[in-house]
Amino acid sequence: MSDSNYTGTSFFLTGLPGLEAVHIWLSIPLCAMYVASLAGNSLILWVVRSEPSLHQPMYYFLSMLAVTDLGLSASTLPTMLTIYMLSLTEVAVDVCLAQLFFIHTFSIMESSVLLTMAFDRVVAISNPLRYGTILTSPRIASLGLAIMVRSIGLHIPAPIMLKKLSYCRSRLLSHSYCLHPDVMKLACADTHINSAYGLFVVLSTLGVDAVLIVLSYALILHTVLSIASKAERLKALNTCVSHICAVLLFYTPMIGLSMIHRFGRWASPCSRVLLSYLHFLVPPVLNPVVYTIKTKQIRLRMLRLLPSDFGYLSVTASNYTSTPLIAFMLTGVPGLEDLQIWISIPFSFMYLLAVIGNGLVMAVVAWDRSLHEPMYFFLAMLALNDVLLCTVTVPKMLLIFWQGPSPSTFPACLTQMFFVHALFLSESAVLLAMAFDRYVAICAPLHYATLFTGSLISKVALALMFRSVVVVTPGVLLILRLHFCGSNIIHHTYCENMGIAKLACNSIALNSIYGLTAALLTTGLDFVLISLSYWVILKTVFRLPSREARTKAFGTCGAHICVILIFYTLAFFSFFTHRFGNHVPRHTLILLANLYLLVPPTMNPIVYGVKTKQIRMRLLGLCNHSK
Repeated sequence: MSDSNYTGTSFFLTGLPGLEAVHIWLSIPLCAMYVASLAGNSLILWVVRSEPSLHQPMYYFLSMLAVTDLGLSASTLPTMLTIYMLSLTEVAVDVCLAQLFFIHTFSIMESSVLLTMAFDRVVAISNPLRYGTILTSPRIASLGLAIMVRSIGLHIPAPIMLKKLSYCRSRLLSHSYCLHPDVMKLACADTHINSAYGLFVVLSTLGVDAVLIVLSYALILHTVLSIASKAERLKALNTCVSHICAVLLFYTPMIGLSMIHRFGRWASPCSRVLLSYLHFLVPPVLNPVVYTIKTKQIRLRMLRLLPSDFGYLSVTASNYTSTPLIAFMLTGVPGLEDLQIWISIPFSFMYLLAVIGNGLVMAVVAWDRSLHEPMYFFLAMLALNDVLLCTVTVPKMLLIFWQGPSPSTFPACLTQMFFVHALFLSESAVLLAMAFDRYVAICAPLHYATLFTGSLISKVALALMFRSVVVVTPGVLLILRLHFCGSNIIHHTYCENMGIAKLACNSIALNSIYGLTAALLTTGLDFVLISLSYWVILKTVFRLPSREARTKAFGTCGAHICVILIFYTLAFFSFFTHRFGNHVPRHTLILLANLYLLVPPTMNPIVYGVKTKQIRMRLLGLCNHSK
């Protein structure tokens, strides 16, 4: 195909299939991610450049990673923002080819930098005495140059080969940016050479890098396990945690995306788009966060940028005997301090699943008019409550796991305590409202539509909020009457009522009595009423003449019953072990307290997505919309 014929060709990019109507709203988190990536990586570069103590190989490689992340963000996000903000999807062929060149080049660069950082950790742990002589400044510069040459050299042929192809099929790409496999599939000429070359590049760069990184960590583990002291072993492994997180963030979605593009013709367009977003957008945003939290030198340098007024947060327990209480110190999980960084990994994934899953549930209920029914409105309330509940606790918890004991000012601690208990009570109340919904739907179906009007549902939502605020507020006021003259250390990951009260010098009998009474009259009473609702439901169902009708009626309750069991089993077990389990190890109590606030928000959208046909079909419809 001649150049003159090719010049007029253009491609069309796409956003998330099925969500075109809300692209403008999706642009808000995308803009936030872009700003976070630019700010975070630029700050890393500035800190490493301005702090002489950071002029070491490890931080030079970190600077390379930051530059690569900036390049990757600059290559992908501009076209995404034009799609989501301005609905401009057309892109010229030359611009598209240039974009895919830079995206894949920076992707290979990132993989190469992660490999050099793995080599840095191997030398630092396996041969620390020769670390300074092996990784000299000229050698680091040579490694950086080699990374650039390899990445650019291997990707120059790709756009040239694509330029020579003719495109007579649909010009609609399946992503918000141009990718080599995506463009190649639109060609009507033979693409076996392009495909073979692309596979060769992937295997010889990303594949080889991944294998070498795994081998590097095998050597590191072999060296670490030969260290006699457990403390020294943990110290050595902790120097690798940030790098391990960066490797997982980069390679996990990349491998999935590559396999789907090459072999997954069955995969839905939605899964491809989401995986590509995870691969190209998340690492540039999270890498500087991970390295800032886990790298003490960078963290301390950034803390110096804060105003001096923040200095009061460094108050320690020793001076609390003579000065008013200013802050509490949250320590995390007592007895498991050395393992907290590893505990944070599943907790992080659970939080991510909770936010994404509940966000999808709310979006589906909001956008699909066929789901504008009482049952799904209550489900949306539950999803919103779950997102808020885990967001109130998990970020602080992860900060403690990554950084160590974290201070929390007295007002901040009381605020967190208020929202933790209020949202917990509102979750229990929403489950009660959903039980009543199932009771009316099964026991009085003819009155269902007249009882559950939009006005009633709004009043129920307001009543749930009002009850939570009214019940929790006296608990906060009872905390304010206490005097704190001893230790300020809370052995927990978040502030809760009895954890704060136990630090007081005066009697907390009133606090304890009110807390127990409030729990029994809210969560306990909710559980009793839910049990009574299902007892009446069971009586009604067993009176149905048809087995098919009984099965169908039970089927509408399956998801709700699973959610109830998840929530109340963990809640009651944690409650009674805290109150009466004097011989239960403290770290078990803290882990239980974290799990009963995190497991329900993670599992609820999964349960309802699997068990509720309408939501399941709507989600599958979104994913298959553009097939």
